[in-house]
Amino acid sequence: MQFGKVNNPGAIDFSLPEDHPGTAKVLAAKKNKKEFEVYVGCAKWNRTDLKGFYPPGTKDELKYYATQFNAIELNATFYKMPDWKQVDTWKNKTPQGFRFFPKLTNTITHYKRLIDVKQEVSVFCDAVSNFEDRLGMAFLQLHDNFKPVHFDRLKQVLEDFPKGIPLGVEVRNEEWFSSKAVNDQYCALLEKQGMTNILVDTAGRRDMLHMRLTGTTAFIRYVGANHPTDVARLDAWVQRIKKWRTEGLQQLYFFVHQNVELESPLLAAHFIRSMNSTFGLNLKIPDKAGEQGALF
Repeated sequence: MQFGKVNNPGAIDFSLPEDHPGTAKVLAAKKNKKEFEVYVGCAKWNRTDLKGFYPPGTKDELKYYATQFNAIELNATFYKMPDWKQVDTWKNKTPQGFRFFPKLTNTITHYKRLIDVKQEVSVFCDAVSNFEDRLGMAFLQLHDNFKPVHFDRLKQVLEDFPKGIPLGVEVRNEEWFSSKAVNDQYCALLEKQGMTNILVDTAGRRDMLHMRLTGTTAFIRYVGANHPTDVARLDAWVQRIKKWRTEGLQQLYFFVHQNVELESPLLAAHFIRSMNSTFGLNLKIPDKAGEQGALF
């Protein structure tokens, strides 16, 4: 993942910002004793990107991947509109408890830029609904140059979005974060629609680390920099998640990216170990991650 890549990650202050005041409020308002649901995965299952992760002779990468992780951030649906047959094929390669997190197709977000996309959204949602119990949450990622001046387009799409499909939203343009009034309006819309405000932790865009949850679900896209700081950053996330859990966090969706994806399973394995230890969980630690060698 090249978004937010910098030439010298060692010069970046990777400390997590303080929580937005709205986060504690929204967690407290919906706090209950529900079991903590945690899903951790990588961005893709491609053998080329995850070199060394698959045992020799692996014939079906997704089928093996799904024995090692309980979730996948599904970027394939961003580049091509899925159909129900493809979704059915993917679903049937995974065990119960596995979750897919499909990204809305770029026709909707980047080419048509949310203009007159009701039919495309319907086609997408009809397809991914076939994941059935394997569907985690769809997510809508807007182009870097999609600005708050087009807020009404986004509002209309979110209000019309099928209620049976959970949705996270990722805005990228700096103007969504630089204006308090704009950000408050945006977050209020997500809260009203019961949608998740996606957090992105990447070196070159620290403004996207807004620490503003809009519900009891945290959807975090973590982008490592292939640098020794990556591990400490993950440890800091575990501590912040611990705080959120005491305040009422119910679901965590955490996806590990890298500028060079080779080390993603290693970083994910480190994060899973820390989560298991901190929360008394029993998440699977990927087998081959331990055989790839030490990080850095």
